[in-house]
Amino acid sequence: MAQKNEKVIKYNRSFNLNIGVVIFLVIIIYVIFHIFSYLTSSSIAEYQVSQGTIATNNIYRGLIIRDETIAYAEQSGYINYYVSDGSKVAINDIIYSIDTNGDVSSKITSAVEDGSMLDSASIGDFIGDINGFTQSYNVSDFTNVNYFKEQLASNLTQTLSQNALSSLKDAVGVAEQNSTFYKFSSPNPGIISYRIDGFEGMSVSDFEKEDLVATGYSSVDLDKNTEVNQLDPVYKRVNSEVWNIIIEISDSLAEELNEGTYVKIRFCEDDYSCYASYKIIKKENLYFLNLELKNSMIRYLNERYVDIELVLNSKTGLKIPNSAITSKEFFKIPISCFTKGAESDDPCLLIKADENEGGVKLVTPTIYCETEDYYYVDEQDVSAGDVIVLNDTSSTYVIGTDKESLVGVYNINKGYAVFKQINIISQNDDYAIVDTKTAYGISLYDHIALNGDSVHENDIINK
Repeated sequence: MAQKNEKVIKYNRSFNLNIGVVIFLVIIIYVIFHIFSYLTSSSIAEYQVSQGTIATNNIYRGLIIRDETIAYAEQSGYINYYVSDGSKVAINDIIYSIDTNGDVSSKITSAVEDGSMLDSASIGDFIGDINGFTQSYNVSDFTNVNYFKEQLASNLTQTLSQNALSSLKDAVGVAEQNSTFYKFSSPNPGIISYRIDGFEGMSVSDFEKEDLVATGYSSVDLDKNTEVNQLDPVYKRVNSEVWNIIIEISDSLAEELNEGTYVKIRFCEDDYSCYASYKIIKKENLYFLNLELKNSMIRYLNERYVDIELVLNSKTGLKIPNSAITSKEFFKIPISCFTKGAESDDPCLLIKADENEGGVKLVTPTIYCETEDYYYVDEQDVSAGDVIVLNDTSSTYVIGTDKESLVGVYNINKGYAVFKQINIISQNDDYAIVDTKTAYGISLYDHIALNGDSVHENDIINK
């Protein structure tokens, strides 16, 4: 009996040893398999899907067209101005004077250089202008400093000239009686500018493509003149605050804007935004956008060219790099060919087995896309020539060459590549915005392969 028990113990020890060896071998095989899989898997850079918006570059240089009239000197002589650049004038407001012998003009000029005739109200106005400029000053755009300095000096000169003209009433009266001093007023209301450039008189109907190019552009500041000849230009009057900006646009943008009437624009110079009505003009197979504005004209009174941005509706969705986008071909199988599985509601196919096996086999393919009539199925699940038995009928459907490519990316969340369809709604050179509601698609924070063309279905990903 003792010998029998001893044999049983030895047998159990041998059995346990064999089991241990088997388990050890299984572990070794498992480890070797994973090491092999790791060594042979693709080393793929990944990208985490984020929410985003593509900023499309819609910045254009535009040509400004206004209703402008140039006034010309009616006498030759020494000139003094009494209206600041950019000021609104009414009919009969005095704009400038001409002194044929220079006696009164020299006194006005001396008073301007002295500056003693500047009253407290005018000083307050200039301090307000300086404070306003200081608060809005941007250190990245120093050119505005010189422009503001010129404007301030011009306004100061003309304010002092007005005060001097009033204080020299007697001398002016005598000179007028002697026909040596003449004051000239505006025959119509408008806005005064002292900068001319040769584009005055241009209308929306007669511009040319070449006019939109600012190369070689120049202008002249008339208020720097101290002496003029008869018929010299002396100032410019803008007759209306309605103005236009002309830009050249692409065929695709012309088509996009074809049904609209208003667009939001942003002036790049000072980040000012407003809405403008527009019309599309076609000239010599080129498209131009005529933007019409009814305000803010004075803001850009002395500009002929201006950089603007068309603020169009931006597309928001899932943002992915273009490098991740690829395509893959799938079988298109009618939805009517599918049935439901015995233990789930997943779409299944009843496919005839080989002749040797007989009967049918139930296949649950992965669905990659769904339309109203078709499911898109991978060739790893079915093959061309497979015969599908339609549920509850004797009819069949043979999978053939009805294929179609889908655009998508490879999802690598689980360590292997799975193709996911995407619907691109906006795209630039680097990124695409895709729809967030695409069935069988990607989701926010998914990890996808950064280079879609380097990955295949079910590739094991070495992150």
